[in-house]
Amino acid sequence: MDNPSDSKLDGNKNVSNNCETPVSNNENDVGSSKDELNAQGDFEKLALNDESEEANGVDKEESESGESKEPPLADDYVDEEALKAEEEKLTPEELSERLTKAKEHKDKGNEEFKEEQYRESIMSYTKGLLQCPLCEKELRSILYANRGAAKIKIGCKDLAVMDCSKSLEYNPDYMKSLIRRAKLYEELDKLDEALEDYKKIVSLDPSNREALIATQRLPPIINERNEKLKTEMLGKSIILN
Repeated sequence: MDNPSDSKLDGNKNVSNNCETPVSNNENDVGSSKDELNAQGDFEKLALNDESEEANGVDKEESESGESKEPPLADDYVDEEALKAEEEKLTPEELSERLTKAKEHKDKGNEEFKEEQYRESIMSYTKGLLQCPLCEKELRSILYANRGAAKIKIGCKDLAVMDCSKSLEYNPDYMKSLIRRAKLYEELDKLDEALEDYKKIVSLDPSNREALIATQRLPPIINERNEKLKTEMLGKSIILN
């Protein structure tokens, strides 16, 4: 994938706009062809493979109830306000050194992901996020996206959604994060949110058949659910009266 990673926390602060570096919508950083992806150890491609475990939200570590069998993740909160304050004190050379370290952590995380060392890869991506300058929007988006992919693998789907969302804060049109989050939302029965993501995917890529089908499939399911909720609420209201 691009570099497997992403967000654990509702508490993550909004991204600083101090840096004006635009986010590229091409994915040269991780390769756009399969050969390039393999050459760079980019595991984001898993999110686009409908038959992969990651794309389908299947996790070898999960129990039958869908819960992870492993203990909770260690705190991987990234305080971006603190990072902003810290970066303001750094020289351009020091920021460049941090960028280099962030890329090294990303590459290490990719290798760990490939070896199915998902918790280790989460730690590596988190270290990358703690080093990566806030103005490096594309790399931060990739780090969050990849961390989210690793969290899916250990059954932490809610946390994976948060990482996908952080990835999209840095790059709103990042297709791989959109696809992953749409599928996670649907698995978590957050159908309205899933539908919005699928609609955006179609707007960015009208040829995406899976997303197109989802935009046609989900509305009647959502309407049926809403009607059922209305009926239940009406029944409760009558009983109370």
